[in-house]
Amino acid sequence: MSILVKPDTKVLIQGITGSFGARHAQLSIDYGSRVVAGVTPGKGGQFFEHGGRRVPIFDTVADAVKQTGATASAIFVPAAFAADAILESVDAGLEIVVCITEGIPTRDMIRVKRAMAGNANTRLIGPNCPGIVTPGDGKDSHGGCRIGIAPGYIHKKGHVGVVSRSGTLTYEAVWQLTCRGAGQSTCVGIGGDPVPGMSHLDIIKLFNEDPDTHGIIMIGEIGGSAEEEAAGWIKTNCKKPVAGFIAGATAPPGRRMGHAGAIISGGKGTAAAKIAAFREAGVGVAATPSEMADTLLRMM
Repeated sequence: MSILVKPDTKVLIQGITGSFGARHAQLSIDYGSRVVAGVTPGKGGQFFEHGGRRVPIFDTVADAVKQTGATASAIFVPAAFAADAILESVDAGLEIVVCITEGIPTRDMIRVKRAMAGNANTRLIGPNCPGIVTPGDGKDSHGGCRIGIAPGYIHKKGHVGVVSRSGTLTYEAVWQLTCRGAGQSTCVGIGGDPVPGMSHLDIIKLFNEDPDTHGIIMIGEIGGSAEEEAAGWIKTNCKKPVAGFIAGATAPPGRRMGHAGAIISGGKGTAAAKIAAFREAGVGVAATPSEMADTLLRMM
C-alpha cells in the first residue's frame, strides 16, 4: 500500500504549458504517473504531447475533472495566481492538491486555509514543496506516482515513509535508504512556508495506519511548533519506529534561514527544543543529515 497517492492515481497539472510545468509533466509521465489532463486558461482544446502520450488541456479544473476523472493536481502556477489555483482545485473536489509554487504571499495562504476550514474532501500538500512520490515496482515504466519535482530515479519501492519540510533533505533521506536497499512506501515533502497544508502530524498519522510502512523518517527545521506537536503524538500513539533530523541548529535568532517559515522568533522554534521533544518521544535523533537512514535502520 501507500499513503495519499497510488500508481493508478489520475493526475492533472495546472500550468502544464509553462516551461517549468511542462518539464515536470514530462518527468512524471516518464516515471509512470497517470497524467490525464492539463489546465491552462485559454488553451482548452489543445494537447500536451510527450512520449507518445497526448494529454488534453482544459480551461478549468472543473472541466478537466469532469472529462477525465482526475483526483489529484500538481500546481505550477505563478505565485500571484497560485492561491486561486488551489481554491479552484478544492472547488472541483480533488482529493489531493500539491502546490509546488514558492513565494505565495502569506495573506493569500491564510485566505486558502480559511476557505478550506472544515473541508474533509481535499488535502493540500505545500506550497513551496517538492511534492509526493509513491515508488512503483518497476512495471509500466516505473509504475509509481510522482506529483511535483522530486527526482523519481532515486526512489525505490520499500517500507519506509519519509516526511520532510526540506526538499533537499527529503532527497538525501530517500537516496540513503535506496542505497541501503531499504526503499520507501511514500515520500512527502510538505514544504517550509509559514502557512502550510498538511503537517508532519497529518502525515505521521497516515504512515502509522499504513501496513506497508514499517518505519518513518521525519525531517524538520527551525521555526514553528509542528515538529513538537508531532513528537507529542508519537510518544503516546505511534506504533512504528521513527527517526528524525532537525536542520538549523546554528541559525541565529530573528533571521530567516532558507524557507519562509524557518525563523526563530520570540525564543520559540529552536532546533534544541525540537530535538529535546524528539528525544522525549523516543524518536531517534540523527546528529547529521548523513545519519538519517542509518539511525532509523538501527531502530528497525
